[in-house]
Amino acid sequence: MKILIINGGMRLGNTWTLTKVVKEELNLLSNEIEYTEIHLKDLNLPFCLGCSVCFRKGHKLCPHNSIIRELMEAIENSDGVIFSAPTYIMSMPALTKNFVDHLCFMFHRPRYFNKKVLVISTTGGVGAKNAVKTMIGYFKGWGFNKAYGLWISSNSWNNYVVKEKHKIKTKAVVEKFYKDVESKKLHTPDYSVLIPYNLFRGMSFDYVKGKEYETADGEFWQNRIAEPYDKSVPLPIIKRIFGNIFYMLGKKLSKRVIVTYKK
Repeated sequence: MKILIINGGMRLGNTWTLTKVVKEELNLLSNEIEYTEIHLKDLNLPFCLGCSVCFRKGHKLCPHNSIIRELMEAIENSDGVIFSAPTYIMSMPALTKNFVDHLCFMFHRPRYFNKKVLVISTTGGVGAKNAVKTMIGYFKGWGFNKAYGLWISSNSWNNYVVKEKHKIKTKAVVEKFYKDVESKKLHTPDYSVLIPYNLFRGMSFDYVKGKEYETADGEFWQNRIAEPYDKSVPLPIIKRIFGNIFYMLGKKLSKRVIVTYKK
């Protein structure tokens, strides 16, 4: 099993302490796990420029693609991902937000449908749950099949000692994450995932090659236009109907709202 650990914090503080406990629990479940660690602070990833090239022409033309490509390939080559980031002011730190900004095109063109993720965060007081839920929303939007969350109030700024009740909580979450990754089971997506997926699918017709405002989105969806979700993921009939309803809404909406850009 290959597990990718991405550290979205500037320092190896309380959240990294908890991440090491997660790793210890995983090692108790299997001695055959291969870990890869990426610390975002070491990548020297510049701030996202907001140039929209990833949306219009494709992410490979991003001015920072040499770094982004390595991150995307590392995720693709893993069986599961652990994302660790502290909570700052009820949300994620700037380092993590910059990472998310560079990958925002994946909300329009999702992938990683067979990946599972565990998101970890700690806070000195409150807000870690909100931070984790927000980050889980990003991973689901990118296509991740299942997301688990672990949030802890450390009651410490830089001297966190993992309490017994935190170890118990961590053990329970880690076991669920490990068993899910090991099983390779693919879960049917939530309705909240199907809505944007099918809206983008329906809206893609006005952005295909030859249209006034052609984009990478238009090209991407032509290969997925027939299905309400990725073919590899099981989808019961009721969710297929639900997805197709939003697909039709997307087609109607697209005729009224064209997203333009400066050529």
